[in-house]
Amino acid sequence: MFEIMNAPAILRDWVGRSIDGRFPLLQWLGGSPRASVFLTELSGPSQKATIKLVLADAEDAETRMTAWEAATAISHPNLMQVFTYGRCQIDSVPLVYVVTEFADEVLAEILRERPLTPQETREMLGPALDALAYLHGNGFVHSRLKPSNIMAVADRLKLSADGLSFAGTVAKPLSERTVFDAPETAHGLVGPAADIWSLGATLVEVLRQRPPVWDGSATSEPVVPGFIPQTFATLARDCLRTDPARRCTLQEIKARLEPGAAVQHPARKAGKAGHAKGRVVALIAAVGILLAAIGIWKVLSHQAQPPSPASEEQNLPAATSTEAPAATPAPAEAQAPALPASPEATPVAAQNSAPAPVAAPPATSAPAQTPAPAAALPPPQTAESPASSGATAKGAVTEQVQPDVLPSALKTITGTIKVEVRLAVDERGNVTDAALESAGPSKYFANKALEAARRWQFKPAQVDGRAVPSAWLLHFQFKQSGITVTPEKTAP
Repeated sequence: MFEIMNAPAILRDWVGRSIDGRFPLLQWLGGSPRASVFLTELSGPSQKATIKLVLADAEDAETRMTAWEAATAISHPNLMQVFTYGRCQIDSVPLVYVVTEFADEVLAEILRERPLTPQETREMLGPALDALAYLHGNGFVHSRLKPSNIMAVADRLKLSADGLSFAGTVAKPLSERTVFDAPETAHGLVGPAADIWSLGATLVEVLRQRPPVWDGSATSEPVVPGFIPQTFATLARDCLRTDPARRCTLQEIKARLEPGAAVQHPARKAGKAGHAKGRVVALIAAVGILLAAIGIWKVLSHQAQPPSPASEEQNLPAATSTEAPAATPAPAEAQAPALPASPEATPVAAQNSAPAPVAAPPATSAPAQTPAPAAALPPPQTAESPASSGATAKGAVTEQVQPDVLPSALKTITGTIKVEVRLAVDERGNVTDAALESAGPSKYFANKALEAARRWQFKPAQVDGRAVPSAWLLHFQFKQSGITVTPEKTAP
């Protein structure tokens, strides 16, 4: 039993108690007086699960609740499933809790016995990269990547999903920091590059059973030992750059490990696991396809379709970190054969699913505070389409759709997150094309704005009494207090 004088604590002898009358505490699995994990089971057919209890007055309790709420709305075959979360009390001790999938093995336990071989390390990295790509593409950062959060369920490797953060937001820095926490997180800065740093530290530990040595300063980089294989040593050093902009991207890591391969798309099937000393170590190899797409603004006219403006390069899909240049797809993407969809993959929950990749703004686009040029121009003057001599009736918005954002996500915002979405509207008032003009710092909020913008409806503009296509720019502003949208018609 833990003995903490004059302070509440989570006790090992709570085994036998029940949380909310639904989750019995069957066995203490580990932890501390302020956060511990127990074995439990789900209702109905007996199914093992784990339940994490955290003191409600812990400095990051509210942050954890926000992360758990977000985690219940996403799903990936290489992420641990989060079933539910809530608040409770035991012996007048207020707690928050989360119930997750049960792990058969934890990588940290394997490393107590022996390091991984280079081949096992490659097999571990495959599904880990795919899971991170999925999270980054949906606007999340894992933020706690390390061997104790890399697990195996049956023959599948999975990352924990109960400590996610929203990319682009400022979080309260953790009081206890380790070499797995990137330097910028000391100031609360949360971004995909922080996961790359954590991956580099993890890479060193799995090969030598100890993480790299680091003094914790923002001006020095961790020491990567020279006796680990050169390929992994170089990769770890490139992940552990103190400057986030100098770190590798997920796509670059995948390319180094498997030349010509791309980070696996979430819908693709993962590989099989390896083994370690008679125990199953879920080290899964994964190969997938990353297809780059080109989005072209469709300029419509009532008589003819003139050539569209130069096409804009799209953002890479979810398999690319936000640090990756949007216009640099993997070289062998187009030639890679498609794999069958995994029957085990679970669709992303509708409320938090990421929309399909859309056109990113060109390098010369105007900043978020400046109205951008029109998405579509009026048709050129021809013999069949003479210049208008009559009045032009401006179009109008008939139906606005607000972004479906988790209230807890808004609470993570400091200041204002601005997103601009450009729309092409046909002569019936329907949105025919939508693209991010300015995505802002967070993919999560940008995707939510884009998803909502596609569902707007308009009263068509008219020229000489005839309905014509139009172009609009929607200015979204996300604050803790709520969301505002200002529509701006840019053509005709």
